[in-house]
Amino acid sequence: MKTVYPKKHLGQHFLIDNNIAERICNSLSEENKNIIEIGPGKGILTKFMLPKEINFKAIDIDKESIEYLQEQYPEYKDRFILGDFLKMDLNEMFGLGSPVSESESETDIPSLQFQLLGNFPYNISSQILFKVLDYKDNIDCVVGMFQKEVAQRIISPPGNKSYGILSVLIQAWYDCEYLFTVNEGSFFPAPKVKSGVIRLKRNSNTDLGVDEKLFKNVVKTAFNQRRKTLHNSLKPFRFTEETEIMQKRPEQLSYLEFVEITKKVIV
Repeated sequence: MKTVYPKKHLGQHFLIDNNIAERICNSLSEENKNIIEIGPGKGILTKFMLPKEINFKAIDIDKESIEYLQEQYPEYKDRFILGDFLKMDLNEMFGLGSPVSESESETDIPSLQFQLLGNFPYNISSQILFKVLDYKDNIDCVVGMFQKEVAQRIISPPGNKSYGILSVLIQAWYDCEYLFTVNEGSFFPAPKVKSGVIRLKRNSNTDLGVDEKLFKNVVKTAFNQRRKTLHNSLKPFRFTEETEIMQKRPEQLSYLEFVEITKKVIV
């Protein structure tokens, strides 16, 4: 029988608490039956998902993990996919094409809704969320475990020190909810920090009314010098007018206020 050993270079900390695993799985939406798990490891979340009547896939970059799960669950062998989540076309997993590009109309590619689940490796958790944003028209729910500080940053409202780039970009498209904290002893090997489970649910926004790339650029530029006022940090841009908002610091602004600033950028 194969086994799986946690690998430091992959940032693996295997969850070993079944109660927490079941609680995470039960936090998904019951309406959407298309679910992708990222980094199943030894399958503590997977085993709660496989018996459900859903379209379930699990992706892992660790060949040892995939081989272990295929041996453990031979009747579900085709559900386990070896690959790098950050480089994969998620729609292809369900027989569809890539995300809609600027040159394609929304009718060119079918719209499929799916959910993401996972005990996300700390070292790529931010990259996973940026990929979620790339697929925001397809991913309607994310339930994931992050380092607690990262989880708090994502759901943080304006005005907090933890509020940052990810907070603004994610909250523009998702309603964010902190579900619960997981202690170090629930993992093997035990991490040096606590973890937090959050749920992201797609909000009703379909268009922010501004160019999305410009919006991201404005947000990132502002937070690159977060101690400065926007008047100083956004000097690379030219504006049709400068409002009182420009005297604030970036962590004081909601995503809607960043949208308003973006509207005033001279392209």
